[in-house]
Amino acid sequence: MSQRKARPAKHENVPALVREYVDAGKYLDTRHAFDRMVERRITLPEALYVLRRGYHEKRKDEFKEEHNAWTYAMRGKTVDKRELRVCVSFDKSGMLIITTIDLDAKD
Repeated sequence: MSQRKARPAKHENVPALVREYVDAGKYLDTRHAFDRMVERRITLPEALYVLRRGYHEKRKDEFKEEHNAWTYAMRGKTVDKRELRVCVSFDKSGMLIITTIDLDAKD
């Protein structure tokens, strides 16, 4: 019988932690994030701008069982006023940019 790992605790001050990692350059954009940025015409500087200046959208946080890690949602406006959500996670190497969403896009 396999035992489930205990869920790690959520980080307390996500906006401060995100800014710390962005400012230190300790972030990686995942392949998924890169593909979504290209598809949604979001640049890395726009995503980083939202990560630095946005707010933590707590209700959008998710626990990813397959990675045993929390994904946190940051939301904010770019310089040209596009509303974005940028989802990140943390591991031993730093902060991972998981995906980006243009909330102003019309489907």
